[in-house]
Amino acid sequence: MQNILGIDIGGSHITLAQVNPEKREIISSTYVREHVDSFESKEIIFSAWVSAIDKAAHDLDKEDLLLGIAMPGPFDYENGISLMQQGKFIDIYQVNIKEELAKRMSISQDQIYFVNDAAAFMEGEVFGGCVQGFNKVFGVTLGTGLGTTFYNGEFATDEDLWDSPFKNSICEDYLATRWFVNYYTELTGEQISGTKELLDKPLEIQTKIFDEYADSFSEFVVQYVSHYEPEVLVIGGNIAKAYPYFEKRFIQNLIKNNINLPVRISAIFEDAAILGAASYALKMLK
Repeated sequence: MQNILGIDIGGSHITLAQVNPEKREIISSTYVREHVDSFESKEIIFSAWVSAIDKAAHDLDKEDLLLGIAMPGPFDYENGISLMQQGKFIDIYQVNIKEELAKRMSISQDQIYFVNDAAAFMEGEVFGGCVQGFNKVFGVTLGTGLGTTFYNGEFATDEDLWDSPFKNSICEDYLATRWFVNYYTELTGEQISGTKELLDKPLEIQTKIFDEYADSFSEFVVQYVSHYEPEVLVIGGNIAKAYPYFEKRFIQNLIKNNINLPVRISAIFEDAAILGAASYALKMLK
């Protein structure tokens, strides 16, 4: 069996685990999550990454080790070079991460593959999640940001629709957590941190906000997703956990627009990117 690590790198963390390619699942006993401050220096970031990888791969033969790494963009995924110039990871801008990791871990660069984090979510859901067996899948992650990805039967791609024009602004302004925060303040003068807190509020205010969200989300699907003609829509991210509260109106709106689109909610959530990064590396190895 191929020794493989799936790795998800974000602005504040590295999360990783060994993956069993035959069972298509994470080996939970190897799960490692470490805090990594993306504003730190190159040396601190790489030391933290390598330390976490060593923890997760401590019992594996390095010669046969494969690393699949999900990274946010902008990034040169083929060559492993960071192109992030603003905010996170400034100190590793234009650094060849593939080269650095290979050198520090004494492995070949051919053992390391990078994939976009949104695409990794989709690869994971197709490989071992809620949309196994489908050929055309559109995926949306709804959380602090908006992720969009499409699986065409072979590979998942990052569709990068977050900043596409929508209503009076861009898609992300209406579909990410901050919309709930801002709209709740607008209606009540009070503050919440997101959908989880909203569920503790009076039913009347919940319904009003979730109805408005369902209208925006369905409008987004009509405007941007329908032309992909997906067989199924998969939703991940924290807001997906509140899907039952806006599901009925969302589906009704789609039907009104002659869109009959099955919806699946991620069952593996954050682990999808780990599984997806690993499965992508396996595909690239063949």
